Amino acid sequence: MSDIRRSILWVIFGFSLVLLWDQWQIHNGRQATFFPTQPPATAQAPAQPGASNAAVPAASAALAGAVPGAAAAAPSSIARQQHVVSTDVLKLTFDSEGGSLVGADMLQHRAVTGQPSQTQPLTLLTQSPTHTYVAQTGLVGGALPTHKTPMQLVQGGQSLAEGQDETRLRFESEPVNGVVLAKTYTLARGSYRLGVQHEVINRSAAAITPQLYLQLVRDGSKADSDTPFYSTFTGPAVYSEAAKYEKVEFEDIDKQKAEFQKTASDGYVAMVQHYFATAWWLDGGAARENFVRKLDQSLYSAGLLTTLPSIAPGQSHTSSAHLFVGPQAEKVLEQLTPGLELVKDYGWVTILAKPLYWLLEKIQGVVQNWGWSIVLLVVLLKAAFYWLNASAYRSMAKMKAVNPRVMELRERLKSNPQQMQMEMMKLYREEKVNPVGGCLPIMVQIPVFIALYWVLLSSVEMRNAPWVGWITDLSTPDPYFILPLVMTLTTVVQTALNPLPPDPMQAKLMWIMPLVFSVMFFFFPAGLVLYWITNNVLTIAQQAHINHRMGVPLKINLPKFK
Repeated sequence: MSDIRRSILWVIFGFSLVLLWDQWQIHNGRQATFFPTQPPATAQAPAQPGASNAAVPAASAALAGAVPGAAAAAPSSIARQQHVVSTDVLKLTFDSEGGSLVGADMLQHRAVTGQPSQTQPLTLLTQSPTHTYVAQTGLVGGALPTHKTPMQLVQGGQSLAEGQDETRLRFESEPVNGVVLAKTYTLARGSYRLGVQHEVINRSAAAITPQLYLQLVRDGSKADSDTPFYSTFTGPAVYSEAAKYEKVEFEDIDKQKAEFQKTASDGYVAMVQHYFATAWWLDGGAARENFVRKLDQSLYSAGLLTTLPSIAPGQSHTSSAHLFVGPQAEKVLEQLTPGLELVKDYGWVTILAKPLYWLLEKIQGVVQNWGWSIVLLVVLLKAAFYWLNASAYRSMAKMKAVNPRVMELRERLKSNPQQMQMEMMKLYREEKVNPVGGCLPIMVQIPVFIALYWVLLSSVEMRNAPWVGWITDLSTPDPYFILPLVMTLTTVVQTALNPLPPDPMQAKLMWIMPLVFSVMFFFFPAGLVLYWITNNVLTIAQQAHINHRMGVPLKINLPKFK
């Protein structure tokens, strides 16, 4: 019967791995591996006349002549220059070519993690030979100003002064066929959201009906914080009330298999990476076409296109939009626009992760240390599951008590398997032992601790957050590997306190798998390792307490590896 119990446990463990891998694929925007479903139907925008590929949405076709490198900037008397403006949280660089945002430094987030002496701010947006990530806007629908059109700064351009709550910059383009595009950026103190007004001034002799595009352009490189052992999603994301949050893999864009809501009257389009994001959205529920496309061998574009009302000669029209450039601070994102907090992606455990983050944040507000907040949160979770764990450990203790008799039965009746199984079942009934009683209560808790894993991995608050002594950054691995070694030790002790399976091969696997799992933690962020150590220590303490109450002595069980 013990063999049956172990077999059931391995089946459950294997099936759990299948489910976890399947959900991991979905979490990273890929098609499910084991349980694929057809993607929801999305509204297809009508193809532009003469479009070479009918599968490309109208937005992509309309923007074909307005992407970086598609056309050289028109000759102009305006000298190209860059304007740098700072607030208390952002240092932004605007290019006079198109009035585009081509640089953004996060002044409250250090570029280098794990080294407190390095105070250089993190650069999110940039335009360099090695990395491109910019925000652009312009008009399409004929020969109109685009993000390649020279513009001149006509108002503002000053950094936020002491006591000043906001500052503005206004760029105006040269007339293109009598049409002028003016962009006004509004930067506010303490805010990562930029208000962006587009004023289209028609100085031509005919009415125009332009389309305004807002796009984010970047290369396909991953965030520096990703490693081969843990990786978060990097790429475009589209949100609408109809289809909710949809991630788009760069690989799917390359293969022209990207699936997302093409038309909507709400939502946003974003570029997401570990800890940080950018996003465009419109005011007033304006209808828009969302697009995600590849521009050249290395650049990708994600954005939206909206049709403006007809503008008569001598008239103008102003459209309001918003651009977010900053960290994935959940509480801040919730207040900006519906669904923006989803760029901090917990995947399939969102329903559990959000309340865990809320509780973690409340604890941190009291103790003012994210490391101790992690420890206290795990203590609270273990306390909440105390009786469930107690049931599991009592079952394990009973199994440990009867294990010598089970081994004796196996040895005595090894030539008669049927009789051996009958005797083992009789023994379990007499001793009131449930062979799977130690497994099911623990399985119930697995989603909770997976959710906590994603909370700690995704929260930008862990970045450059110190704990004690040598742990100066909970988002990076322990520089001296002390925490991973402690974690491995606690894992070995926890494994040794469990009864060995009767089957020698199963006993060896029960030891080898946790050790292999522990090796991975040498490359994990210190905050994740701290959470796992706390969980292991509390588990060992509770298991020892239950064994003591039941009169089962603690015993180190080692398999024979020879």
